[in-house]
Amino acid sequence: MKRRSVITLLGQVSLAGLTLGGCGFKLRGPQNYSFQTLAIMPNPGGPLVTELRRSFGSNVHVLAQGEALTQAQVVLEILQEQREKIVVGVNSSGQVREFQLRIRVKFRVRSPQGLELTPDAEILQQRDISFNESAVLAKEAEEVLLYRDMQSDIVQQLMRRLATVGHAASS
Repeated sequence: MKRRSVITLLGQVSLAGLTLGGCGFKLRGPQNYSFQTLAIMPNPGGPLVTELRRSFGSNVHVLAQGEALTQAQVVLEILQEQREKIVVGVNSSGQVREFQLRIRVKFRVRSPQGLELTPDAEILQQRDISFNESAVLAKEAEEVLLYRDMQSDIVQQLMRRLATVGHAASS
């Protein structure tokens, strides 16, 4: 009886693997960029720019402050990085019950000579957070974590967009 359930389980796992492989599912691997050097403006920039610089690792050399912009093959300009906190829900006595947190990033990608590789674009991340007056400190900590999570999502989206821009620029 036990052997039969093990065989059934192995069959189900094998079937799931074949189904995922057959539908084109593929785990996301490291990005391939067609450029080796990148300048991120403004330099040094805010927390998003700092995380973006760290995320490239050894794949791409990100120019440090003081290095000549002409050394870069691609320039990423962060035009705006805005954090918002908006009230979206109140109770019957007018007390806040829910906020919406947003990070809005506007950017463009160009060559060092000024040739536009992508027009101005915007990435928006938003999360809803409930609010409770009796747990203010916990809600502030949750807000910080949500902003950090949204920032990481934006960095990953920027890196994916840069990977496609690089391939389009080189062809």
